[in-house]
Amino acid sequence: MRLPDTIELDSPPVFDLGDRVRVLKVIRNDGTFPGKNTGERLAEKDDIGYVVGIGTYLQRVYIYSVHFLESNQVVGCLSIELERAEDLAPRIPQAEW
Repeated sequence: MRLPDTIELDSPPVFDLGDRVRVLKVIRNDGTFPGKNTGERLAEKDDIGYVVGIGTYLQRVYIYSVHFLESNQVVGCLSIELERAEDLAPRIPQAEW
C-alpha cells in the first residue's frame, strides 16, 4: 500500500457512511485481514460496496471500511482506491416493490 503524499486528515473524509463506492484497482491482503493469506485478493477492480466505517491510519489518511455485498466481506480501503458509485446502475438487480 502506497500512502498519498498529502495528509488527508487535514480535510474532511472524501466519503460518508452509507456511500456506494466502486473499487478502482484490485485490493490485496497486506497481512491485516484475518483468515486470508498475504497477497490474496480481497476485492476486484469495479467491485461495488458501501462505506460502513471510517477510521484513520498513521495519523495521515482515512481508511474506509467497505462492505462488499457479493462477497459479504468488509475490507479497509484508501480514498485513492475508491470512487463514488451513486450514479452507477446496481450490479445486483433490485426487486420490484
